[in-house]
Amino acid sequence: MVGVVPIDALEARAYRIPTDAPEADGTLEWEATTLVVVTAGAGNVRGTGYSFADAGAVGVANRTLAAEILGENAMDVPRLWDRMRRRVRNMGSGGIAAGAVSAVDTALWDLKAGLVGLPLADLWGARRDAVPIYGSGGFTSYDDDRLAEQLAGWVSEDGCGRVKMKIGADRRDAERRMTRAKEAIGEEARLMIDANGACTPREALAIAEIADGLGVDWFEEPVTSDDLEGLAFVRGGLPGAVDCAAGEYVYGPHDARRMLEARAVDCLQLDATRCLGYTGFLQAAALAEAFAIPISAHTAPALHLPVCRAAPGLRHIEWFHDHVRIEAMLFEGAPVPRDGAIAASTAAGHGLTFKTKDAERFAL
Repeated sequence: MVGVVPIDALEARAYRIPTDAPEADGTLEWEATTLVVVTAGAGNVRGTGYSFADAGAVGVANRTLAAEILGENAMDVPRLWDRMRRRVRNMGSGGIAAGAVSAVDTALWDLKAGLVGLPLADLWGARRDAVPIYGSGGFTSYDDDRLAEQLAGWVSEDGCGRVKMKIGADRRDAERRMTRAKEAIGEEARLMIDANGACTPREALAIAEIADGLGVDWFEEPVTSDDLEGLAFVRGGLPGAVDCAAGEYVYGPHDARRMLEARAVDCLQLDATRCLGYTGFLQAAALAEAFAIPISAHTAPALHLPVCRAAPGLRHIEWFHDHVRIEAMLFEGAPVPRDGAIAASTAAGHGLTFKTKDAERFAL
């Protein structure tokens, strides 16, 4: 039986990994992704957490959060989560601070599970052994041939029954690219679209009519997630077969509650690298269950696998191109799709080991 185990180490580092090609969505362009990795230690056991966040999260973790964590009991993760949330109050609990808290929280859960020798999903209580995934990429920076090749590959090679592409507010361009994508994946797979908040509510509804005719049944962030009234307006006007999804910028349970109370989504997306870690993810998932709204994990599929095995009301995990590539490159134990799903690991914790030496060339 494990008693009080003091946390004696906490360190965060940032890494900037170039994309394999320029990437863009409806509102943003990028050529690199920043990974913030946190290591927490107690004796000879280490836990790892990470967030795809701004490098500024490193300072928050190393200075602000470490002062609340070091010397405390590694078994008391929810109590430490409360302390971290209070500590970042005056700097703002979203954005960079949320990325830092998220990475530390996932490291602490991995540490605790390592100390008791259990996979994380078993520690929480697993609901499922494997989790469905959907292929995600289809960036607006891709030409039509690369778009078609990527989406068709997820269907034929990984067994995904769903794939998602990015669109902008230009209706004609969106229609052309959606048509090409649908041709590439065939009739058996479902096409999903993500505007990343590029549209006005009425622009979104005009695109949704076209999308519905092509069999699209998921429209993600048709308008900015800051506009809950706009999301609710779009949700109410969507064709019956099309779900409105959002939530990747939920920075904790309170944000999730506001989105659910606004009746803004048919499926709530949650991101453990932003919504205050595994603790925040599970709390927000419980809220969604109370509203009878399903959830879907946003990006970082390797990190999300254990919490998605335990969370209620889960639809799927986003198999996001950029993060899949980084996780496979820099983490031992990253899952491999089989028949459109990723399966449980028997290793303690989340089952991921950071390849520090391999990552050093990307260090900031």
